[in-house]
Amino acid sequence: MPDLDRDGGWLLTLDGTPQSYVDLADPTHLEFEYTRRLGHLADTLAEPGRPLDTLHLGGGALTLPRYLAATRPGSRQRVVEVDGPLLELVAEHLPWQGPGADVSATVGDARAALAGIPAGSQDLVIADVFHGSRTPAHLTSVEFVGLAAGVLRDGGCYAANLADGPPLAFARAQAATVRAVFPYVCLVAEASVLRGRRYGNVLLAGSTAPLPAAELSRLFAGDVFPARLVDGDDLAALVGRTAPVTDADATDSPPPPDGAFTLG
Repeated sequence: MPDLDRDGGWLLTLDGTPQSYVDLADPTHLEFEYTRRLGHLADTLAEPGRPLDTLHLGGGALTLPRYLAATRPGSRQRVVEVDGPLLELVAEHLPWQGPGADVSATVGDARAALAGIPAGSQDLVIADVFHGSRTPAHLTSVEFVGLAAGVLRDGGCYAANLADGPPLAFARAQAATVRAVFPYVCLVAEASVLRGRRYGNVLLAGSTAPLPAAELSRLFAGDVFPARLVDGDDLAALVGRTAPVTDADATDSPPPPDGAFTLG
């Protein structure tokens, strides 16, 4: 649907759930809070303008690939999207190729696609995969995160967009899972989500190198919907004794409560 309040803005919904927002006139505009947080993360991973080889697991309307193509020209990007008709719809109505864009998009399962990515070839892997409003179980385990880690260069970053609500059992388990693979991990969410008051997006990032936590905290705090970054001892306390998720016990993320996603 076109955004009547913003020329060039388009909202993509799937089964009534807002899924992606793109601005064809300004690809640096990130409408959704979680995409802004991912944008902040990408902005701080390297000096401004330096290309990043990036694998996007989950495509939607390719909001982040457009952003990286605009802010880091020359970035080599691959998108893997399981929904073929969706990818065809986006390609027809919201084309993403433009000057300086090196973005390839293929249809496939996110986890299966990792097997075809050369080891140590990526600077950034973004997992933003939802089946309906839930993250599929096979993309929540330590085995999956380990596969993603294997395609990263030394110092590269894995980032996952997830969603959870009270009592944050899924988010805690996912944080434990990423911490089992990466030595440096942070979790980002709005304060009300962290306090278990409501359902919302949770960003998890992991790396073999220290993450720019201070700079990211400042950027997240300055957003229209401020978010908190939790890492180090605070993240360990949040996780507590929660065990990492394995393929043997993985489940889909919890469904959102009624009314969590509305269009007005």
